[in-house]
Amino acid sequence: MNLADDIKQKAIDLGFDLVGITDASPIDLADVERLADWLKSGCAGQMTYMHRNFEKRINPAGILKSAQSVIVVGLNYKPPRTKKEKPTPAVPMGRVANYAQYEDYHQFIKKRLRMLVVFIGSLVGTGFRFRICVDSAPLAERALAARAGLGFIGENGMLINPEFGPQIFLGEIITSLKLQTDQPIKSDCSNCNNCADACPTGALRPDGRFDAGRCISYLTIESKDRIPEGLAEKMGDRLFGCDECILACPRQESSPVCRNRQFKFYEDRATFDLREILSLSEDDFESRFADSCLKRTGLQCLKRNAEICLKNITGRMS
Repeated sequence: MNLADDIKQKAIDLGFDLVGITDASPIDLADVERLADWLKSGCAGQMTYMHRNFEKRINPAGILKSAQSVIVVGLNYKPPRTKKEKPTPAVPMGRVANYAQYEDYHQFIKKRLRMLVVFIGSLVGTGFRFRICVDSAPLAERALAARAGLGFIGENGMLINPEFGPQIFLGEIITSLKLQTDQPIKSDCSNCNNCADACPTGALRPDGRFDAGRCISYLTIESKDRIPEGLAEKMGDRLFGCDECILACPRQESSPVCRNRQFKFYEDRATFDLREILSLSEDDFESRFADSCLKRTGLQCLKRNAEICLKNITGRMS
């Protein structure tokens, strides 16, 4: 095997489901124009960080000047099938997006990418440069993942792999090593609009744009403002995030569950007692969600979400 093959095999041995390599040139012009148009249209909501470092976001060499290649890994996070007890009607529960039912993926993936870097160093010496990215740098990771052959960008804006579907975490190593690259796969959504039809708030617009300001995941996680009443009503019992556009994907139905047993899954994080969330102190919140993506939203916004869910649920029950 050549160096690229050795790296990819090691990535699989470390527990990743997908790995591909692309060069470190800027992302394709069509992707650049799509991103620029999305930002200009105001669809990014309060995510002002998306407007910063635009040149770095579209060009890996803006993050690592000596960049020659980008190693992209994917980790399937489709939850295992578990027997879930039905809560009693007297206990209103709020749902949590699938990805947040695991330990925080950022540190999990970073740790294994560091191990991959150590392995690469054992093969080529320590003279190469690298930068590990897991949502930690301005990088158009889905476009790079598609170019590295990990999947295609679906109508819901997610990277979709033909085997593993759309529930995939991504991580990257930008490196000064010049490695053999992979080719993009030839696949698409074949005019399927299931995700747009399933979106509760119309965030996947008819013109093809994703309007973050209407997305329940954005509203419950990124937004720090009061959620408009019309959108709050459509949240239902979604306490943190939303999976509707993912679960509606036909590729999702046949995809396997996460097989990485080292990636810790918490069966009891699929739902939470809303009244319990409302009673949490800051210390309780910090200790309970120390290893969870739920900490991103902060306690006050999580309580805001819980109040909305509780109102939506009790309204249906009355």
